[in-house]
Amino acid sequence: MQDKTKSDVIVVGSGIVGMACALAALRQGLRVQVVERESVCTGASIRNFGFVTVTGQGSGSTWRRARRSRDIWAEVAPKAGIAVEHSGLFVLAQRAEAEPVLQELLLTEEGRELEWLSNAQLAKRAPHFAHAQVRGALYSPHELRIESRVAVERLRQWLVAQGVQFHMGRAVNAVETGRVQMGDQVLYAERVLVCPGADIKTLFPQAFKPFDTQLCQLQMLRVRPPQGYRLQAAVMSDLSLVRYRGYSELPGAARLEDRLRLEQGRELQHGIHLIVVQSADGSLVVGDSHRYGDFMPPFEPAEAEELILHEMQRMLCLGHYRVEERWTGIYPSGSQDAFIADVLPGVQVVSVISGTGMSTAFALAEECLTGKET
Repeated sequence: MQDKTKSDVIVVGSGIVGMACALAALRQGLRVQVVERESVCTGASIRNFGFVTVTGQGSGSTWRRARRSRDIWAEVAPKAGIAVEHSGLFVLAQRAEAEPVLQELLLTEEGRELEWLSNAQLAKRAPHFAHAQVRGALYSPHELRIESRVAVERLRQWLVAQGVQFHMGRAVNAVETGRVQMGDQVLYAERVLVCPGADIKTLFPQAFKPFDTQLCQLQMLRVRPPQGYRLQAAVMSDLSLVRYRGYSELPGAARLEDRLRLEQGRELQHGIHLIVVQSADGSLVVGDSHRYGDFMPPFEPAEAEELILHEMQRMLCLGHYRVEERWTGIYPSGSQDAFIADVLPGVQVVSVISGTGMSTAFALAEECLTGKET
């Protein structure tokens, strides 16, 4: 009889990074156990857009991870019963300074499969976006939208069916080489992967210090648009072009940021940039704001929500809408997008510290398990 306390890999944490590591280990033919202190996933992995974002990710390794992770999502989602709600992305340019940034992206390796649409072309492709204040749009075919609050649990259940053993509702007291202590039970494995999500203080906090890691709290909403309103794809606006590294590092972004500081200074102070995606029931997930610090107060200013909704209306011109839900999420944010750190022999910390876990975790986990960069 197989000893259920022994496996090849133990993953601590069942957020999207932890489950990506479990999947990557499974694909290596390894026996995998996952330990999670909550009975269900409640953290940032379910409090996001469910938006697998490729375009706009930082050039180089982050963009490649996002592109690879997108392909893994497309492969795994139908097997796990996860619906892709819609695909693609429109980045709507409102200002004269935004268009050069998007045109510059088209000239890069990351922009090869993208398309610029003039306002006239946009009116034919997606007429509900072709408003007077929109000069044109960049279209990306890469992005996928899933309902994260459903998808993460379905992914876990599918991994269980593939043979991954989960210990839910079990807090880890200690991690050492070859062993993980959870209460009065000990699990054993040659390799331990610690994926702590936003808890950067409990297990191996020293791993986060080289990256000046702090916490980031975001604010999001679910909005009910007019009946029958349908998005063809996800939507971003000018504010995203000074936030996502794939845009902000382009030469033209500095001029756009100068103008935004004059026209939307409050939005920048709250770390707001617009993303809108749609759920199967027609509701829109809209956000988000960003606040940084070593701890997060449990209070969010009403102004941030008002500014998010105002930017939504500038882009979508919905006419009328109703806010149905509000929530916050917390994730670690550091000086680079992700890292894999050796903290003990056979023990590694694997973390996405940029809010891009849904978009990059699958590829990061592959790198961790195979030792090969994406």
